[in-house]
Amino acid sequence: MQHSRIHNGEKPFTCDVCHKGFFYKSSLVTHFRTHSGYKPFTCDICHKGFFHKFILETHARIHSGEKPFSCDICHKAFKQKCPLMQHILSHSGEKQFFCDICHKAFAFRSSLAKHARTHSGEK
Repeated sequence: MQHSRIHNGEKPFTCDVCHKGFFYKSSLVTHFRTHSGYKPFTCDICHKGFFHKFILETHARIHSGEKPFSCDICHKAFKQKCPLMQHILSHSGEKQFFCDICHKAFAFRSSLAKHARTHSGEK
């Protein structure tokens, strides 16, 4: 029953502070740490605090230099999965983000956002 929420989009648990919705109560409880300032996970090296264990684990790669995610095509390595996924698009040539004004195509949303400033004059 709870898993079906992911498919139907139902988010019955809402944060009283920012009104963000969640599929599970446990996710709301974890999210609330962002507002409370409670950061139970601390880096042993720089003593920076984090409210999620996985964020601490990702942060630790800054100190270790570990890059566990690598491209199957060119073997370039990354500290996080998201940059790897963006990198893979550079090999495919796929451009799924289009400018509404000039219709130029971009592989990355960030590239489109940067391009959009050329139309608005924003720096």
